[in-house]
Amino acid sequence: MFLPFKKKVDLRITNDLGSGLDLNLHCQSNDDDLGTHVLAPDQFFEFRFRPNFWGTTLYFCKFWWGGESHWFNIYVEKRDTSRCDSKCWWMVGPVGPCLLDRRFGIYDLCENWNDPQFEGSRKKGTANDATRVYNDSKYLEGNEKRGK
Repeated sequence: MFLPFKKKVDLRITNDLGSGLDLNLHCQSNDDDLGTHVLAPDQFFEFRFRPNFWGTTLYFCKFWWGGESHWFNIYVEKRDTSRCDSKCWWMVGPVGPCLLDRRFGIYDLCENWNDPQFEGSRKKGTANDATRVYNDSKYLEGNEKRGK
């Protein structure tokens, strides 16, 4: 019996805090701990993985800078398969992360932090109920365009 493999996902997180602030992050899944990384302004951290057979792949990250600390489910297979397919690129700003909308080349799929569920379990909450729309030129990279 042949079971097709899912294609790998390229996940990128870029520091867009502004004001010269470094972004600290620690990402992991239930199987992989990717360690702690410090990103200077406009730097990115990138990793690749293959989603699991069951469609339940989840990566979550803690972000901190200055006196602030937040966390976010950076990849939820049910939420992100249709939104980013194999290229999930995020810009992280002070108000939350924004995903590159590949259809338009704009970082305008913005989410709220998952903070209220952080304590106690990394499995709680697999998606955000509210999505922010944040069309700002600073969420652009390369050939992407500004949203209106």
